[in-house]
Amino acid sequence: MTILHHAFTKDNVAVVTGAASGIGLAAARKFAGFGMSVVLVDLDGEKLAAVQSEIAALAENGNEQIVSIPTDVSKIDELEALERAVIQRFGRVHVLMNNAGVQPGSAIFGPQANWEKVFGVNLMGVVNGSRVFGSGMLAHGKPGLIINTGSKQGITTPPGDPAYNVSKAGVKAFTEALEYELRNASNGNISAHLLIPGFVFTGLTANGRTEKPSGAWTPEQTVDFMVESIGKGDFYILCPDGEVDRKTDEKRILWAANDIVENRPPLSRWHEDYSNDFKSFLNS
Repeated sequence: MTILHHAFTKDNVAVVTGAASGIGLAAARKFAGFGMSVVLVDLDGEKLAAVQSEIAALAENGNEQIVSIPTDVSKIDELEALERAVIQRFGRVHVLMNNAGVQPGSAIFGPQANWEKVFGVNLMGVVNGSRVFGSGMLAHGKPGLIINTGSKQGITTPPGDPAYNVSKAGVKAFTEALEYELRNASNGNISAHLLIPGFVFTGLTANGRTEKPSGAWTPEQTVDFMVESIGKGDFYILCPDGEVDRKTDEKRILWAANDIVENRPPLSRWHEDYSNDFKSFLNS
């Protein structure tokens, strides 16, 4: 039986960025199902308007409980305006889920615009979202959560999309520092959590596919796992999927950390001199 965190309580308020699709949309549905008021945050457009209608239909009090506020999370002035609008509407926030993310692809010597877009949304959207909302969440004294969406790519940093990896590595480091700050705050009742999805079939990962690959989890499975993990008090919410179990994830993470300890070349998992050693380690 899943134990629910006290923040997931009827009439509490959740703010979800990247709410128009994928994990953000699944989280919004879940929170509305708990009877919470939900603020749907995404770029302006038809998708956000459609999600507003869908989630409002799930809520007991419809549009009184569910509001959409178009916001570009890469712009701190828009995040500050978002926080003011949410407080004016609902008075306080109990759950903040900094989930918005982009993945336009990048290369070390590739276009500057890709790097800036990824850092602006994936990293600074999380940093500034947490900073803008966090003080008020601490001040009201009620149980609350700040959930930041990271990635396994921010831990094992595989070759192929360095800007994305760096942004998600930054989310990991920031969320660890945030949780340290929150747990040492006097009179605070807020905790931070790092969501580390596995292979999830979303618009970000579909790559043109219309059918979910058999090994991928749905966003709903990911959110169910997240809620269960938070109920157990987990900070690192390391999600498995249909292809990769936790043991495999743990070995990949340990191998990456041991590149430093054993003074191997970086990303030795993909280095021809170490690939067989890695396979043996993974199968041991």
